Amino acid sequence: MAKDKSATKKLLKILGILVIIIIVGGVVAKLAGWIDGGSGEKEVDTEIAELRTITQIVSASGRIQPEVEVIIRPDVSGEIIELNVKEGDFVREGELLLRIKPDLYEARIDELNASLLTQRARMEQARATMLQAEVEYLKNKQLYDRGLISELEYLQSNNNLEAQKANFRATEYQIESARAQLRRAEEELQQTVIRSPKNGTISRLAVERGERVLGQAQTAGTEMMRIARMEQMEVVVDVNENDIVNVTLADTSMIEVDAYPNRSFEGIVTEIANSADVTGTGSADQVTNYKVKIRITTSHNLDHTSGEFLAMNIAETPEREIAPNFKPGMSATVDIRTNTVYDVVSIPIQAVTVRDFSLDKSESDTTNMSASNSSRRSGNGEDFRRVVFVNDEGIAKRVEVETGISDNTHMQIMSGVNAGMEIVTGSYRVLSRELEDGDKILVRNN
Repeated sequence: MAKDKSATKKLLKILGILVIIIIVGGVVAKLAGWIDGGSGEKEVDTEIAELRTITQIVSASGRIQPEVEVIIRPDVSGEIIELNVKEGDFVREGELLLRIKPDLYEARIDELNASLLTQRARMEQARATMLQAEVEYLKNKQLYDRGLISELEYLQSNNNLEAQKANFRATEYQIESARAQLRRAEEELQQTVIRSPKNGTISRLAVERGERVLGQAQTAGTEMMRIARMEQMEVVVDVNENDIVNVTLADTSMIEVDAYPNRSFEGIVTEIANSADVTGTGSADQVTNYKVKIRITTSHNLDHTSGEFLAMNIAETPEREIAPNFKPGMSATVDIRTNTVYDVVSIPIQAVTVRDFSLDKSESDTTNMSASNSSRRSGNGEDFRRVVFVNDEGIAKRVEVETGISDNTHMQIMSGVNAGMEIVTGSYRVLSRELEDGDKILVRNN
């Protein structure tokens, strides 16, 4: 009796397991469309092709710098004995910036003045000697004409006169040389006083009072400070070689500065480099970029003359914000608007996919599948084209398209699709791998 009960329990367990397997298999088969008259429909998302304005964007990052920045270096060496500015000060053209100790240059001028006086005295002495030689020559000429002295004595007096004339001219040249040295020394003395070459802000100050600086006589000289037009800032960015061909002068751009995370500013392309910056030359990581300068056209760094920045009245006009205070070296990202088309047929970028049309030819030739056809399908015979899938009353219809420019979300369609068509846009897995021409589709559009 116990054996019968045990056998019954085992049988019930086996039947239960079989029922569970059948139920799970049925669910899987139903979802896969194997039973229950499954239609094999692929679930997709769609969107209607429409007319819109598309602006092509080239994105790049870089740093802010003044458009105009002058580096101040001394022409003479010495100790800074007076420094009248500090970093951030606004200075006007001709304003005194600093003085370099002039003692050495003043002493040099005194020395050259004394040398000039000495050269003048020597010139007067040479003039007197020349006049004496001229008198001697004239006397000997008369005596020679009368036959009272030999020709040798006459020629000697003539040669002596010519020598004294040359000596006199030499002293004149020595005086000119001394005067030139004196002018140079006076110029060097003037160069101990450094004045601002233009209006601007001290954007960098690298020296202190009492510090010694090196002049530019034989080296680049010590960089003492920089004067910049802070109300004229620009962004210098690196643009990849694949994108630089789309960038032109006067292209507008949108600028985002890390220091102002919730704001954007307007800019315009003012300069495009012709020479490339290449990094990683000869390696697999080689990168070729071009420098592009973009002027910030949004008002910024206002009213430097008073040391204050002009602000908008936020209480009265809350939509307007305080003018930004940009500083050299700030990080920024730019989106350069390189091209814009208006009222063109456009669809989401992800709707455009690629298919190999050579597979269609191979599959249609079922009666003559040769080895050469097989090689085409796998290698050299590939024929990749851009396509989209159109919803044709529940059937996916593959359409070859010609594309134009694109922005971050949509792409221009130049041929193959008209406005109003329902285009399959997803999912990515279905579009890129599974969906084929003539497949049944079920639009979900969550």
